[in-house]
Amino acid sequence: MDMGPQLSAPVGKGTGQGLAIAQSVIVRKHGGTLSFESEGGVGTTFLIQLPFFT
Repeated sequence: MDMGPQLSAPVGKGTGQGLAIAQSVIVRKHGGTLSFESEGGVGTTFLIQLPFFT
């Protein structure tokens, strides 16, 4: 799913807690994984995987 070109605050305007909060919620609270792929000059793709329980 492409969420658009920018989902973060402008440089210097954020709290710097985004990845820490995401890791806490996705990994610690839900048992999922959070990974990324980065390509210089192109951008970064984050992969979020959550377990599926029935």
